[in-house]
Amino acid sequence: MKQIIYKITIVVMLFGVMFSSCTKDFHDMNTDPNNLPKALPAQLLAPALVSTLTYNMLRNRNFNNELMQVTVNMTDAEGQVFRYDYRSTFSDYLYNGLYSELTNFKDIYKIASDTNVADFNRSYMGISLICQSWIYSILTDTYGDIPYFQSNQGKDSLNFQPAFDPQKDIYLDIFKRLEEANTLLTFNTAISATSDPVYGGNVSGWRKFGNSLYLRLLLRISGKAEVAPLVTAKIKEIVDDKPSTYPIMANNTESAILRWTGVSPYTSPYLAVREQDFRAPGIASFFIDNLVNWNDPRIDIPTYGTSGINRWGIAPYLGAFAGVPSGYAPGSNLDRKSYFYSNTSAVSLQTEPLTGMMMNYAELKFILAEAALKGWISSNPETHYKEGVLNGITLWIPAWTTTINPATGTLNNVDAYLIAADKQFLPNHTFDDKMERIHLMKYYALFLVDLQQWFEYRRTGKPTLPKGAGLRNNGIMPARMTYPVYVQSTNRANYQAAIARQGPDVISTLVWWQKP
Repeated sequence: MKQIIYKITIVVMLFGVMFSSCTKDFHDMNTDPNNLPKALPAQLLAPALVSTLTYNMLRNRNFNNELMQVTVNMTDAEGQVFRYDYRSTFSDYLYNGLYSELTNFKDIYKIASDTNVADFNRSYMGISLICQSWIYSILTDTYGDIPYFQSNQGKDSLNFQPAFDPQKDIYLDIFKRLEEANTLLTFNTAISATSDPVYGGNVSGWRKFGNSLYLRLLLRISGKAEVAPLVTAKIKEIVDDKPSTYPIMANNTESAILRWTGVSPYTSPYLAVREQDFRAPGIASFFIDNLVNWNDPRIDIPTYGTSGINRWGIAPYLGAFAGVPSGYAPGSNLDRKSYFYSNTSAVSLQTEPLTGMMMNYAELKFILAEAALKGWISSNPETHYKEGVLNGITLWIPAWTTTINPATGTLNNVDAYLIAADKQFLPNHTFDDKMERIHLMKYYALFLVDLQQWFEYRRTGKPTLPKGAGLRNNGIMPARMTYPVYVQSTNRANYQAAIARQGPDVISTLVWWQKP
């Protein structure tokens, strides 16, 4: 009996040792280091940027470009954007997409702001605030009053019916976010270079983008008398009084651009568009005729050096560049003429790295040109204007300023370009003449930048666009997208409060900064 008890005891002891060995470090062995229970800011940033740009770029292509006479969809069907006629279902894509990405950027801030864990990082917090400001500004400029203070609370607070906030309140709070971001980024806390496809981990680049975005949005609402003193004083503070406190972009390399590499996940969203669909719209006469008349190097084949194809991948028509008048009446039976090549070509916007545009340096220079022309800052508006034109071209053709024109033997430069285009500033030009020039050149600098051409046209009425006979909406540029249809039923009370304050949910209702 003693021997039996002894053997049982030994077996139990051995089993205990074996069990202990099997379960030792069990949690560590069975935790996938690549799928942590909590996503980190370094893991969230790049996917959120790629997705946001995807929504922006596709709506730039099929909405902004159609309204702003970059392209013309060659059809007589109903609901054509280039005729100022689009269905309410057009609204869902951008609205749903950008709000979904706001959740990711808010998570970045929430995780990075936890001072009790190793993930605390002021730089990710600042970058998150800049990206939130960027997205909210696009949403409110597109729709008007939108959910802001209560948005994206479904996951944490179960608030699935957020209130719509007045655009004025949204803008003023965005400015607070950008102030906070600028302060957070002064610490220059290191971030992962691989997590940042825009600046490669260069925190100062994000800070300059944030302050440049600040100037864009200050200018956007500068026409409202109730905030004009605040706005103009802040522009002067950023540019003249405290430039070291508010650093801004200083050259093209500091532009906020996610450059597509062609390697996943950094493949251009335009590649998801079928080739035949990408090249289906014709290029509008307004867009192409100016470039032809100016001998613009961005569409000049010899300057770019690729036989038959220019820098923007535009196909010639019968040996020349020609466009279609936008807003043409149904039944006109027009030919498509020039169009954007698809990716089967040597050069195409479908594979172009620079299409991931958030904000470029040329836009900033035109912002400064307008501010200087209006006397809000002390610098010379003509200098900013010329630098805007120059950098708008050299972003696409860096060597342009050192290229000899073989026809004349002279050096191509911005002065010669403006004289040939008859777009220089002259002593007899009025304020309105100069504003028209600034915004015409800014229009080309904003090519591919989400919906900014449309926003700026709504703010200024410039550049002057021709009006086709087939335009709807009384020939008046639409002032907004309508809210998605489902919002009317899922958030009815707040939706009704928004339209009671802002105006009817139609494309002709002006948003706050457009109203007198």
